Amino acid sequence: MAKILSHAKITPHPSAARGHSDHGWLNTYHSFSFADWYDPKFMHFGSLRVLNEDRVKPNSGFPTHPHRDFEIFSYILSGELTHRDSMLQKGAEGGESDKFYRMRRGDVQFTTGGTGIAHSEQNEHTRDTVHFLQIWAIPWKQGLTPRYHTRHFDEEEKRKGFVPILSPLKGGPDATFEQEKAAEPMIEATIPIHADFVMGAGLIAPKGKFEWTVGAKVTNNSKRKVYIHVPMTKGGKAKVRLDGRDEILEEGDGAFVDSVNAGDKLSVESVGEVEAEVVVLDTA
Repeated sequence: MAKILSHAKITPHPSAARGHSDHGWLNTYHSFSFADWYDPKFMHFGSLRVLNEDRVKPNSGFPTHPHRDFEIFSYILSGELTHRDSMLQKGAEGGESDKFYRMRRGDVQFTTGGTGIAHSEQNEHTRDTVHFLQIWAIPWKQGLTPRYHTRHFDEEEKRKGFVPILSPLKGGPDATFEQEKAAEPMIEATIPIHADFVMGAGLIAPKGKFEWTVGAKVTNNSKRKVYIHVPMTKGGKAKVRLDGRDEILEEGDGAFVDSVNAGDKLSVESVGEVEAEVVVLDTA
């Protein structure tokens, strides 16, 4: 097959190379070293530090736990996951807010750990398992003010092309107090992240092809790294090809795309028999 980005180095990260633990209530796969699974080859990729694909059984989940100095986000694939700040008592939360949110498919919950924050993530559904991606990025500086964001991203828009999910906070590492408070992202209708980092997601029909513009025209560093992940959402029937190359990514697989530059066009083609869900993580 013809390469379009001949300068790009694309290295598949097969699903079988991920760390895996089944705790009964939690079945989790780690693309990068996490918890008890350690592989020095998979510590981080740019500012991308954690990519876990988790399934949590009904009436279980992650009890209240602290975070600090990471940007942490959950991308819901199926089921229901309830995010609750540690200061809120179960049953007395009031309406849904950034501190209390029942997330379903298409929802993203984002936490700036900063100087310290604590929350729980529980599957409070009585029957259905929740399936989601948990992703951590290294922020451009430590000691940030903790904050939550939640946002829904439309399924049909993801069928038209890659939909931006996260983009850098306006003001960058030197953002003023007012810019931090306003929390405006570089790309409208995305969640702001304290990193030179963009996330996108798409649903690509069989034989369809989407293009990702590296850097999404808003990042600071022109030398980029892009991680592609294909979640396990289609019973193993989804497959994709990157940049017209021979290697095929199947569900659970990822790929490190290195030596690319802002403005490069990375093609992602669906070559399986069903629609492919694809997540793009674009970092300096």
